[in-house]
Amino acid sequence: MMKGKAAKEHLNRTLNRNLENIQDTFQLLTEVPAPSLEKIPWEEVTTITDQISKQATITGMLWTDTTTELKQLEENMETYFKMLQGLLLLSHGSTVGAGPTLFSCVNASAKKVVDCSISLFKEAVLSYGSHSANHKLSIPQLAGTVWEACDSLKKTPTTNYTAIGRAITQVAVSVRDVLRELKELKPAFIDPEEEVPEVVDAETSRDDDSSSAGDLGNDLSPEEMIIAQSATSFVSDALVVIKELLRFITSLLKRPDHNDSRHSVNSLERLLKLSKEIGVEVDNLGACLYPPQELSAIKAASMNICTAVREMKTLVQTLQDSSECFCQTCEKFSESVQKLQSELGCSDATELVPEMQNLAVSM
Repeated sequence: MMKGKAAKEHLNRTLNRNLENIQDTFQLLTEVPAPSLEKIPWEEVTTITDQISKQATITGMLWTDTTTELKQLEENMETYFKMLQGLLLLSHGSTVGAGPTLFSCVNASAKKVVDCSISLFKEAVLSYGSHSANHKLSIPQLAGTVWEACDSLKKTPTTNYTAIGRAITQVAVSVRDVLRELKELKPAFIDPEEEVPEVVDAETSRDDDSSSAGDLGNDLSPEEMIIAQSATSFVSDALVVIKELLRFITSLLKRPDHNDSRHSVNSLERLLKLSKEIGVEVDNLGACLYPPQELSAIKAASMNICTAVREMKTLVQTLQDSSECFCQTCEKFSESVQKLQSELGCSDATELVPEMQNLAVSM
């Protein structure tokens, strides 16, 4: 019977062989399965996920018990990695008919379980034969990360509608955060009675520079403040558009006749892409509102957001005739476009006019 260093080297070889098999499986499952294949029920994925979670507990107990035989450890590893192979195959089979977003969600969740499991076994093999208390404590902790990954996998979206809805929700959260920052922009305070000294010593100047660093966005001129307020209202209404889009997608999911047809999935994926584009442009717009304001960049970001909203409206109508609420939201958004265009107009911002008019006409 192998002991000591020889036993550890044997376990290392066994682990490496299993890691290569898992990697090969990943390479085979990089593409969405053909629509003609039979879809694996999600319940089969959750069942094997529960089994892996329990097996992680067993693994933690076996590898921290110094009396466990080498053969038991090797059998435990082989059993565990067969389960991981099964998880990958079942997860992949469950994505028949999935669009890129749903496929990515399922893949990422399954990979997280595999990655946490690999970390568990790497630490277990590394700690084999060691009397270090740190190693013995780390194995149960890593088993815990496997449980968490398994729990997360079971909460993974199972339809294109849900996966895309969650992704758009993340965009809404990002836009909301930018909006919160924009609402904190303040005009510079000027005391007309305060005399500004002509000469300031170097030490005082350095103190002033450091103190003003934390007040970024608190020194807008009256003209800049007007544009910032209009842009804030513009971003607020853009957020309302995204929220209304989420409500629309939820309404589709609740319809008894909803289906994941290729047409609807492609349209939903496009809506997500447009939402992400709006999120990026909102970030750009927000950054340009800090002094000194970049008016040309504000115009460009505003135009791109308008274009995205206009295409959203067209796509929504292709998914369902009853899209009145979303169209009304777009109409209100066009009012914000006009207001922002008006404020920028004093700085020769004529480029927004065609986009604003197109948006209004397409309502």
